Amino acid sequence: MAELTVDLTYGQALLEAAIDVNKTEKILEEGKELSALFQREPEFFEFINTPVISAAEKKEVIDILLKDKITTEMLNFIYVLIDKRRTRHFSKIINRYQHLIEEQNGFSYGIIFSVKPLTEEQLKVFEEKTSKLLRKNVKLENKIDTKIIGGIRIYIEGKVIDATIKKRLDNLKESLK
Repeated sequence: MAELTVDLTYGQALLEAAIDVNKTEKILEEGKELSALFQREPEFFEFINTPVISAAEKKEVIDILLKDKITTEMLNFIYVLIDKRRTRHFSKIINRYQHLIEEQNGFSYGIIFSVKPLTEEQLKVFEEKTSKLLRKNVKLENKIDTKIIGGIRIYIEGKVIDATIKKRLDNLKESLK
C-alpha cells in the first residue's frame, strides 16, 4: 500500500519546498531533464537504485556529477530519495509534481476508457467537452478497456461519465424488467 502513495507523498513535498523558494517551474524543468537522463543512462539509474552501494557513495557521485548543474533544492531532494531508497520512483514523483502544479493552475485530471486508442483529435474533443461540463480545464489519459464494447467512460474527480454501449444495454435491460 505504501508503494501506491510514494509519488503523491514525495511529489507534494517537492511542490511545497519549490513553492517556499519560488522555483516551481525551475524544479519541474530539472526533474524532467533528470528523468530523461535516467532513461538515457540506465546504468547510472541502476547505480543510484542499487542497495549494494552505500547512500554516502551515491551522494558523493551525484554531488560530483550534478552539484553545479541543478538547484540546491533538487540536489537535496535527490539526497532524500537516496536516503529513503525511493530513487526508482523519481520519474513518477516528477510526473505527480507536474500534475499537482497543473491542478493548482485549475486543471483536473481524469481517465477516459475506450475500446481502442483515441486519436489526439478525439482526445482533445473529449477534453473540451468535459471541461465545459465541469467548468474547469481537463486533461484526460486514454486507457483501453475491451469490456465496454464501444463508446467511452470517463472517470474524473470521483465522477463517472458513462457513454458506453454496455451501459446503454444495461439500461435497456433494466427498463424491460
